[in-house]
Amino acid sequence: MSKVYVAGVGMIPFLKPGANDPYTLMGAEATRRALGDAALDYAVVQQAYVGYVYGDSTAGQRALYPVGMTGIPVVNVNNNCSTGSTALYLARQAIESGAADCVLALGFEQMKPGALGTIFTDRPSPFEEFDAFADKLVDAPGVPLALRYFGGAGLSHMKKYGTSLETFAKIRSKASRHAKNNPLALFRKEVTPEDVMNDQVIWPGVMTRLMACPPTCGAAAAVLVSEQYALRHGLRTNVRIRAQSMTTDTPSSFEARDMMQLVGYDMAKAAARNVYESGGIGPDDVNVVELHDCFAHNELISYEALGLCPEGGAERFVVDGDNTYGGKYVTNPSGGLLSKGHPLGATGLAQCYELTRQLRGSAEATQVQNARIGLQHNLGLGGACVVTLYERAA
Repeated sequence: MSKVYVAGVGMIPFLKPGANDPYTLMGAEATRRALGDAALDYAVVQQAYVGYVYGDSTAGQRALYPVGMTGIPVVNVNNNCSTGSTALYLARQAIESGAADCVLALGFEQMKPGALGTIFTDRPSPFEEFDAFADKLVDAPGVPLALRYFGGAGLSHMKKYGTSLETFAKIRSKASRHAKNNPLALFRKEVTPEDVMNDQVIWPGVMTRLMACPPTCGAAAAVLVSEQYALRHGLRTNVRIRAQSMTTDTPSSFEARDMMQLVGYDMAKAAARNVYESGGIGPDDVNVVELHDCFAHNELISYEALGLCPEGGAERFVVDGDNTYGGKYVTNPSGGLLSKGHPLGATGLAQCYELTRQLRGSAEATQVQNARIGLQHNLGLGGACVVTLYERAA
């Protein structure tokens, strides 16, 4: 089984809907940046996996054809918010299996303003059962479903462990402190916990507007290569994907009758356990984390699911500053989805971009000192969770 290295990464600035180029230009530009970073020509890429959520079939080909029309397999990927890392997962598998030596993973999203909505209303929704359970577990009429899901998960944690609303505000404030140093982030203005608490209330006692990530447009890409290919062509071998796991829902998502489980807590816990076991390390070995903070509430419960702190210990983890520079784990140095933005198909590859630069030591103003092991967590409801473990290699 071949070792897999990240030879190149590329990302474009994330922007509000309407301020962006069309997906064709965004995807092509992110691809060119990743190829340039790897010092490779598109002609040597043997396969491509392209992720997006809102778009017609074969939009992946449409985004790549301006870069090159070489006849390679182009696989279009849609796994909700975990789409980008699902493309990465497939690219990694292609190399590990020996099917290819140089593979591109690309993710992009061209979004509309406002809350996410259903596109196909003439057929069963993948969320039918999830929505029914959310309605039973959460009494929040008028709250949009995505907010109800993740706000409900945060509310579950508050009821179980006495977590305060101010703790979620501290997470959002931390995201802004990190994002101010990231020129590719959407929101770079620093906000205080008080600013977050005083922002527009969208669910009394549970959430303010700043605790939710914004709809965003953008693109990011990675070029993965086998060890043999890298050595043969003199490419970088300083960042390796050491382990990776994708999980989907199990009966506990519904049987637990808990909003934390409904939004993927057990999926994340299982995926993290898999990568720690296959990678031969534990969470204490991790230095830097990019996790799926679509809402401040999901960041908090993910600390526990990923084993960064004990179950019920997330509030103490935040209060002690163990989620930022100077603490135990620097979490979302990019600013995360809350401040960097969340273009659904691109998010997982933007996380890959940040962690790759962190482990190279080239992250500039967001750099985590002596970063050796990076952990990535990317979650999509409906559901799929991808956890990836990166290491700085010799």
